[in-house]
Order: sequence, then C-alpha cells, then structure tokens
Amino acid sequence: MGKVLDNQCPSCKAPIVFNPKLGLFKCDYCGGEFTADQVRDMEKAEKVLQEEIKKNPRVTKDDKYVTYNCPDCGAQVIADENTAATFCVYCGNTSIIKNRLTGKFAPSKLIPFKFEKDDAVQAFKGLRKGRPFMPKLFNDEKNIEKITGVYIPFWLFEVSTGGAIEASGTKVQTWTRGDTHYTKTDYYELIREGSMKFHRIPVDGSTRFDNDIMNTIEPFDYSKLVNYNHAYLAGFLAEKYDVEDSEAFADAEARAKESARRVFTNDMVGFGAVVEKSNTIAATKDNVEYVLLPVYMVNVKYKDKYYLFAMNAESGEFVGNIPLDKGKVVLWTVMIFAISAVIMFLINYLIYLGAD
Repeated sequence: MGKVLDNQCPSCKAPIVFNPKLGLFKCDYCGGEFTADQVRDMEKAEKVLQEEIKKNPRVTKDDKYVTYNCPDCGAQVIADENTAATFCVYCGNTSIIKNRLTGKFAPSKLIPFKFEKDDAVQAFKGLRKGRPFMPKLFNDEKNIEKITGVYIPFWLFEVSTGGAIEASGTKVQTWTRGDTHYTKTDYYELIREGSMKFHRIPVDGSTRFDNDIMNTIEPFDYSKLVNYNHAYLAGFLAEKYDVEDSEAFADAEARAKESARRVFTNDMVGFGAVVEKSNTIAATKDNVEYVLLPVYMVNVKYKDKYYLFAMNAESGEFVGNIPLDKGKVVLWTVMIFAISAVIMFLINYLIYLGAD
C-alpha cells in the first residue's frame, strides 16, 4: 500500500514547498522559512497521517497505476508505477508516495532546485532569439504552462579504466634544392598506455526520458548534492528508476572508455595521418550511487509530433530539438533568391554600361 505525505509548515500547518532561490522551505501563508531538517523533524504529524492511512486505506493498485485520495481535498489522483511524487490537479498540493522511495529505490542524495519555474519560462521564451524559422506555436502560453519541475533518477558511477592504444603515424618533411622538390615521410608505431579513474559519471535511470537530452544538459555541480530528504520533493514531480544500475553501467562504461581513448590519442601530437590499430582499454565499476537531479521539462506538440525540451535546474542550461517552420524556410529562400537575382541583374547592367 502506498503512503501519501504532504509537507506542512511547522508553524501554521499549511502546505509548504521548497524555494530554490532561498534554499529553504517557505510558507506562503505565515511567511515562515525552514530548513529541510526542520521540516523532516515533524515526526508527530507524519505518524498521525500514517495511522489514519492504516485505519482507512486510501490506495488501490492495478498493473501499472496507483490511485490514492489527496489527504487535503479528498480528490482522487492517479500516478503510474514509476512516479514517486506527484501533485493534486484540484488543490495543487504535492504528495509523495513514500513506498516508491524506500528500500532499493531510496536515493542517497539529491541536488535541490536552484531555479524557479519563472526562470524556466524565460529560458523557454528565449529560445526564439536567433531562430527566425521557429514555429509560432512555441510561443503559445499553453506550452509555457506545461513546464514542470521533475527530479530525475540518475546513477552516478565511479569507474576505473586501464589499457593501451596502438596506432601508426607519420612525419613529413619537404624541401627544395635547385629545381628538385623532395619529400621525406617517416613512419612511426605509436603506443600510449595507462590507467585512469572517473568520478560520478551520470547515467539517466529512467526510460521515460531521452538519454540524448539528459546527456546534453550536463554537467551538474555535484558539490551541491545533499543527503536525501523527501521534503525537497514538495512542489515538484519525481520519478523512481526503472533502469537497474547493472544495465545503466553499459553507458557509463562506454563513456569512460571513450574519454580514456581521447586522452591517449590527444597525446599523439606532432604526427600526421594517425590511424588507430588496436585498443585494449577496459573499464570496471568501482562504485555506484543513486541520486535525484533537478530538471524542468516541457513537451511541445507540433504537427502531431512531440518535441522535448529540458532545463538543468542547477546550472540553467536549456536544450531541445527545435523544428523548422517550412513555410518560413520557403519564404526566406524565395526572398534570398529574388534579392540575389536583382543584385546579379544590377551588376550585369553596370558592366554593360561600362562596356559602352
């Protein structure tokens, strides 16, 4: 049975959410500001809620969805099997389905949101700058309203690599004596070997989110990681992982090996026509940590296709694939062709006049 918990203000018991700008939990009703530890220490209120749930079960479950009643307004809310925190569409209060974040699904750390939704809205609006072919649809308020703050599950891997690369390279000298031009080519066998350690290689732990998008919004500042406290989830959505670390390691392994390969090949300076002949770099997993990282997400539907945008809510990096308005492209092409034709006509006309 899932358990639902809302964060409450320690002073007035009103719903309370994390304020990224302050780095504190701020109550909009009484104005109180509290640390995560102060909110977490509300054991008495939590126990009362848990006892109430035990006496009157609120949660039902089918194959993929969990249905529960909002403890504030009583409305029925449905979440899928991987949603760890959601919000009531009627009263807006965030609820955490606590059994989604326990046991092996309990993250060790998270990075709190640094940017607010308004910051994400402004970044989304700013995408139009320097992109004259972006469809007008992307400025619609209905799309801006869809921006949602989500804690994305990530695996952070500690990886050791070791091995060698063998390659061939050349050095070419040229000189001239009299009327004769000489070229001398020296051939070299190049070997670079060594070992390296990589810390906190991130891999998205959810199949729901595009890996290319998640990779592009990196890096996160891992010095901002704090011990996991469910209070930070208030006001945001959250996902639990559905990709095991054993499966996710394939991506971390590939990234570590490629990074090591680049270090070796970048050291082969001063040679031309470098051709890699063999690569024995291997990677091993030293450790893995499960964390939640803050991201603002927006899905935009354009001509029956969805385009995903994401903002790193710690660094502010905003990325996404922007479609082209084909009508604008055609119009600009015609205009450029017409202007070019006029310029060519004027040039030819002036040449003609000059010839006379």
